[in-house]
Formats: sequence, structure tokens, C-alpha cells
Amino acid sequence: MTRPATRPLTLRDVSEASGVSEMTVSRVLRNRGDVSAATREKVLRAAKQLGYVPNKIAGALASQRVNLVAVIIPSMSNMVFPEVMTGISRALEETDLQPVVGITDYLPEKEEKVLYEMLSWRPSGVIIAGLEHSDASRAMMAAAGIPVVEIMDTDGTPIDAAVGISHRRAGRMMGQAILEAGYRRIGFMGTQLGADHRARKRFEGFTEALAKGGVEIEDREFYANGSALAKGREMTQAMLERSPELDFLYYSNDMIGAGGLLWLVEKGYDVPGKIGLAGFNDVRLLQGLPQKLATMDSCREEIGRRAAEMITARLTDPDAPGGKVELSPKINRGDTLRSR
Repeated sequence: MTRPATRPLTLRDVSEASGVSEMTVSRVLRNRGDVSAATREKVLRAAKQLGYVPNKIAGALASQRVNLVAVIIPSMSNMVFPEVMTGISRALEETDLQPVVGITDYLPEKEEKVLYEMLSWRPSGVIIAGLEHSDASRAMMAAAGIPVVEIMDTDGTPIDAAVGISHRRAGRMMGQAILEAGYRRIGFMGTQLGADHRARKRFEGFTEALAKGGVEIEDREFYANGSALAKGREMTQAMLERSPELDFLYYSNDMIGAGGLLWLVEKGYDVPGKIGLAGFNDVRLLQGLPQKLATMDSCREEIGRRAAEMITARLTDPDAPGGKVELSPKINRGDTLRSR
């Protein structure tokens, strides 16, 4: 049996189903004009029953934009960005704007491609992770004529506006806390710092704080291809077999830190007495571990919310301030960073 041919629904279909003119249907669906409540209800009911969705791209030809906010992030498998998306979605749910997501995999050339495609749809705004972009990406965003909010990081100069935390400050804060707790022989495990600019900045702040206390990192190891518990276990075992004298392990994120903690608990290490641990991001998923990993709250949901609010404010008032909004990360000492 062949599938019957179909055609897109039109205003005429809704007009015929509701018994009012196409002009009136158009005014109702665009929420414009003086239409009685009874007529409006009749049109909306007919459109819903038919499954009619207005062609907003066509309507955008006059306004030069659609009610979409382009959200460009490195990954959705990273536990950080779903919480950012939650903040964005909640801030936009009472507006006509909808977020649409593009993934870059931390690749500048892929970011260029995603940005080009999204801007070709003439979104109302752009929310994009990080402050580091290729020259082509920066030029596209600067010329777009719409609000652009760079998120997650404030260590740099935004194209238009930015909201996030200072990752250098976050690294310094954790370094100071570790030294104040009495640890001195420190190892570091994290992502390849060339691609992950925010992890690189935390590492720079961390080593700066240690240097002020007369301490250097004694061992370090970097990895690629995603964060996982198994990777944290593997790296922790290798590092402590190589450098058994270490008394603290600092991880660039909570997922590998959790893997390291599980391995240490299995092997009977005294945590945090003999060896302390800390990660970054305060991932909620890890709250069921046998011990709570010391970490830092990176304000992910608030970053998303504040970024979306900046977009909507600028659309309402083009003269609304852009600039930079820096949030304050907070250390959660958990059970793996001993008291001072």
C-alpha cells in the first residue's frame, strides 16, 4: 500500500476549518490586530486540531529574524552543559524565544560551520561557550547585528557581552585551599589544555597559587577523548604507582576525580588523611559516592539563566547594557579535603 501524498497545511485550511477569513487567521496566529476572544479561540482550536504550525521563516523575511536563540556549546555528553541549557530554557520559557543547540566538539573549525549555519537562519540572539574563537567566527558574530553572549568564562574580552566565572580565579582559590589544608606534594590530572581553554586557565591559576606558597606540581598527566570514571581510575593508579609520595590529587573535572576516588577507596587509602582529592564543577550526579569529592561550584545553571536574560533584555531595549557579568565560584570541601 502506497503512502498517500501530503501537502503542507496552509492558512486557507485553518480558515476553512474555523469559518473565518485567512486575514483574520493570520492576525490571530501572529497575535496581532483587534480580534474578539471568541474568534481567537475558534481559530486556535482549529489550528490545534489540524496540527497547523505557522511558517515563521516566511514571516521573518520582513523582520529579518526568527524567534530562535542559537546556543553553541562544545558537548552535551559533558555533564556541565545540560545544566547550562536548563538555565537558558527556564529563562526563555515565558517568552516567544526558543533555544536551538549546535555542538562544536571543542573544534574551532566546527564552531565556524555551526555558527555560519545558525546565523543563516537569522536568530534573535547567540549564546556561545567560551571567549576563544577563530577570526572568522568572531567576524560573523560581530557583524550579525544581534545580541551575542559568550558564556562560562570571563578571562578575556567579549565580542558583545559575557557571563561566567574567572577560571584563573577558580584555580587560584583551589590551590590556596589545598595549601591551607597542609598538602604539599601535589599531582594534577586533566584534559589536553590546548583545546579546553577554561581548563587551561584553571591550571594556570592553580599553579600560580602553588608557586606563591613555594610549591610546584610534582606529577601531571593529560588525556583526550572525553571525561569518564574509568579514565580517572586508570590515571590515578598510574600516577600513584609512579609517584607514591603524593599527598594530593587535583583533577580538572569531577568525573575523572570521582573515578580516582573510587579507586583509592577500593585500595584502602586514607582519604583525606593520607591523600586528598579535588575536582571541578560540583556535578550533582556524583552525590551518591561513598565520599563527597571536594569540588567547586561553577554556577552553571545561573550562567545559562543570566545569559538568556541578557538576550531578552537587549531585544526589548537595544540600549540595555552588555559588558561582562562575573559570578563567584564556591569551594565545596566535601569529604576529600581535610579541614585547616
